[in-house]
Amino acid sequence: MAASGPRRSAAFFDLDKTIIARSSSMAFSRSFYEGGLITRTKALRTAFAQFLFEIGGADERQTTRLRDALSELITGWDVAHVDGIVAETLHEHIDPIVYQEALDLIRRHQANGRDVVIVSASAHQVVEPIASLLGADAVVASRMEVEDGRFTGEISFYAYGPAKAEAIRALAEERGYDLDACYAYSDSITDTPMLDEVGHGFAVNPDRAMRRAARRHGWGVLTFRRPVGLRSRPAVRPAVVATVAVAAVAAVWILALAARRTPDDA
Repeated sequence: MAASGPRRSAAFFDLDKTIIARSSSMAFSRSFYEGGLITRTKALRTAFAQFLFEIGGADERQTTRLRDALSELITGWDVAHVDGIVAETLHEHIDPIVYQEALDLIRRHQANGRDVVIVSASAHQVVEPIASLLGADAVVASRMEVEDGRFTGEISFYAYGPAKAEAIRALAEERGYDLDACYAYSDSITDTPMLDEVGHGFAVNPDRAMRRAARRHGWGVLTFRRPVGLRSRPAVRPAVVATVAVAAVAAVWILALAARRTPDDA
């Protein structure tokens, strides 16, 4: 009987506050405001929802509130106009907020033959160009509906909570990943299903609830604290950008929490 080959595996990364130090959707807020997509009233309304999300934690109620506010905000936006604005500002807004530790981990997994998959509740048009910029191999993200070149505000797939785990299972079946040999990383308690889906889960910069969950589930705990610029790092592939984003001013949350365990065998 022939010996079985090596198991194929992947590393699944949440995006916001895991790979980058703030919300990917909020990163382009100033550019969209200056580009005329956002009114002051809508910006304030969405900023309030973001504020409640930040102080209340990423639980289901706060996440739903933010999702609804952002969905209302983008309704009617011209996709081509959005694409043009972000194409000019991707490096300006994203380069400075990528964690060095996340970059090192991404490269380490790829050097060891694993695919890197970005799994995010943000819109696919946001996540795809950022994932390309980072050199990721695949993306799981929310899908926004478009009609006549404009966003309708409807969400056809919301990559949140259990939906992330379902998408990971589907991708694993499609690509032949052995989930027991896979890794997953997230800062959010709502990503418990995603981390539970793989053999090696890690909580990144966890708050108190996430730290308790890490102890309960036996996950590792990592601290990412060094955002770096990407332009000077030749290992990262350039991106062709198309995105939809939302507006509000969000603080850069860089947490300095002690790591309990590091993925030495990654």
